Amino acid sequence: MTDHPWQQEAVIQHSQRLINSFQYWTKKPLIAIASSAEEQARSLFEASFVVVSHGTEADPIFNYGNAQALNLWGFDWKTFTRLPSRRSAEPIEQTERDRLLSEAKIRGYIDNYRGIRISSMGQRFSIEDVILWDVLDENHQCCGQAATFAHWNLID
Repeated sequence: MTDHPWQQEAVIQHSQRLINSFQYWTKKPLIAIASSAEEQARSLFEASFVVVSHGTEADPIFNYGNAQALNLWGFDWKTFTRLPSRRSAEPIEQTERDRLLSEAKIRGYIDNYRGIRISSMGQRFSIEDVILWDVLDENHQCCGQAATFAHWNLID
């Protein structure tokens, strides 16, 4: 069922965490609220902007990427959700990425981040106006971090 990961119960639950945490930190909706959790998961997965998240492992692994993210990075769901998130940035970009992840952990979220990322095929692209936030579970405990952005440009 990796063609429609948003139909999996765990992904539906995680989508709710992404949506609710974004609202909590930014006081803005990530997506329009739908009639059911499954519809919200589908809307998030099919959104025209990128949404990614990773867990709290020592070397965090992506645990979510919507269709726009999967297309941009050039991965399928199964491969993307096994990838250490640090591998989405070139080594030279990782120090700044790590600093921003730490800052978001302290503040809950940051916005207006920009950086350079790299796809599975080695295509570099710039990302702009990124919002990075802590993902909270149902007990209000941090269970990861997420990012969203709608603007990117391929780099030659």
